[in-house]
Amino acid sequence: MNRPLDLVDDSGGPVQPLERRATRDRRRTTLGTFLRGGFTPRRRSGRRAGEQHLPIDWHEPYLLFLAVTILLLSVLDAFLTVTLITGGAKEMNPLLEFVLRVEPKLFAAVKMGLTGAGVLVLVAVARARFFRVMRVGVVLQGVFVAYVALIAYEWWLLRAFL
Repeated sequence: MNRPLDLVDDSGGPVQPLERRATRDRRRTTLGTFLRGGFTPRRRSGRRAGEQHLPIDWHEPYLLFLAVTILLLSVLDAFLTVTLITGGAKEMNPLLEFVLRVEPKLFAAVKMGLTGAGVLVLVAVARARFFRVMRVGVVLQGVFVAYVALIAYEWWLLRAFL
């Protein structure tokens, strides 16, 4: 039977092993994790079978298409919104309506900044589960469909009222 050796120090007491682990848990997800992983992607999937929902460094190519397309649709939405407002329409988003009233020059920057920040977060956690029901990537696809519907509605408004 193998027993570990009982080590004793000079005074005859047991030797305390040295703690060589770092004091902080390096597996914690932080902002640095996302930034570092964005520039040097390594992890393409979870290490174990049950880890397919965890954030990873490497994202599917369709997410790039969705992110860029949503941002371009946001630019088109800002242009169509300003065009409709000059024709007498009203901005329905209370935050953007406030920005239009206070500082109209910042309208497009705030609109695209908010959209860009939202898209960035959704892409970063695209593999995570939304309410444990569906992947966040599906939510991003829903945002894309909603933007297409919004652009179609604004186009219809332009053709009908201007």
